[in-house]
Amino acid sequence: MVISAFDVVKKQIDIVAKEMGLDPNIAKYLKRVERSLIVTIPIRMDNGDLEIFEGYRVHHSTVRGPGKGGLRFSPEVNLDEVKALATWMTWKCSLLNLPLGGAKGGICVDPRKLTRSELERLTRRFTSEIINMIGPDIDIPAPDVNTNAQIMAWIMDTYSMNKGRSIPGVVTGKPIEIGGSIGREQATGMGLYIIFEAMCEKLGLDLKAQKIVIQGFGNVGGTIAQILFEQGCKILAVSDISGGIYYSEGLDIDKLLDWTHEGNYLKDYKDDRYKLIKNEDLLTIECDCLVPAALENQITINNARAIKCKIVLEGANGPVTPEADRILFEKGIHVLPDILANGGGVCVSYFEYVQDIRAYFWSLDRINKELKRIMLEAFEEVYRIAKERNIALRTAAYIIAVSRIARAIELRGFFP
Repeated sequence: MVISAFDVVKKQIDIVAKEMGLDPNIAKYLKRVERSLIVTIPIRMDNGDLEIFEGYRVHHSTVRGPGKGGLRFSPEVNLDEVKALATWMTWKCSLLNLPLGGAKGGICVDPRKLTRSELERLTRRFTSEIINMIGPDIDIPAPDVNTNAQIMAWIMDTYSMNKGRSIPGVVTGKPIEIGGSIGREQATGMGLYIIFEAMCEKLGLDLKAQKIVIQGFGNVGGTIAQILFEQGCKILAVSDISGGIYYSEGLDIDKLLDWTHEGNYLKDYKDDRYKLIKNEDLLTIECDCLVPAALENQITINNARAIKCKIVLEGANGPVTPEADRILFEKGIHVLPDILANGGGVCVSYFEYVQDIRAYFWSLDRINKELKRIMLEAFEEVYRIAKERNIALRTAAYIIAVSRIARAIELRGFFP
C-alpha cells in the first residue's frame, strides 16, 4: 500500500504528541495547513501550442515568522506532497530556532522537456499567480528539486517588476550578483557533513574509514558525496533518476560529478569496474552510512528490514516512513532525521535573507561558522533528549520543534 506524504506527516505528529503529552487541540491544529493555493499556468510553447500546467504554494505555519520553503518542478508534484513538505519545513525552522515558518511550492512539470524560454515563461507566470502569497515578510521561496539560482532570479525579477522596485529578499538561493549568498549552493550538503561528523564522534567512529552509499546525485547528494570523498571516505554507490552505479572499492566522485554536470545520466557513464544497479537495490547495499538524498518515502515497511548500515543520514525530506522508522530503531540503526540533517540549506537561506534585508553581506568564513554553530546546537539538544528518553533521534527532534511551535501558538492564541 502506498502511503501519502501528508499521511506520514500526520502519523509523525501523533507519535510525538503521545510522547510529549501535547494538548490534543494543538495537535489537531498542526495537522492542518494555514493556506494552500492551486494555480493554472497557461504557457505558449515555442511551437505556438498552448500547454497548461498546475502549480501550488502552501503555508503550513507562520506563527513564528514568514514562511520559508523550496519550489520544485517535477512530474510527481501534487498538493498532498507540497503540504507535507511545508509541514516538514515548519519543524526544520523551529528545530534550528530560526524565526521562520514552513512553506513549500511546486509545479507539476518535467522541466527537461522544456526549452529555456519555455521554462522562463512558466516560472514568471507562476510567480505572477502566487504573487500575493510571497514576499520578504510573507513567504520566501528557495530552490528545491529541479530548480536553481536562475529560476530564483526570474522569480525575483518578476516580483520586483510587479512591485516597481528591486526586492532581492523575496527569494533565496539567487545568483550572488543579485543578492545571493556565498555558500548557499553547498549549504545543505555542508550541513549534512556537520551532522554526520558530530554523530561519528558520538559513536566513536573514524569518519574517514566510513563506507557510504548515496541515493540521489543532484545538488544535495552530489555535494555530500564530494565532501566525504575529499575527506577520504569510500563512496560505494550513487544514483540519479536513471539508476545507480556501484563499485566495492569506491567510486571516483570527481569524475562522476564532471560527467553529470555536463547533463549526462549516471547509467551512461563508462567504466568497466562499475556495476549498474537499480535505485531500490542501492538502498540495501551493506555500508556504514546510507544517505537517501532523492525523494520522500524511499525506506518503507517493505525494505526497512533489509537496510544494512549503522547510520541513515537523511538528505531528502521524508525519505523514511514511520513504520520503517520503528524497524530501523529496533535494529539499532541511527536515523539522523531530515529536519536536523538537511537543515543547512534553510539555515544559509536565512543568512541570505538577513543579508538582503540589511544590504550587508557576510564572508564565507562567517557563514560557515554560523552554520556550524546552529547545526551543532540543534544536534546536541536532539542527541541529549534521545538518550535521556531512550527514543529515536527523529522523535527527539520533533519534541523540540513541536514544543516551540506549540508555545508560540499558546502565546499568540487563536484569532479572534
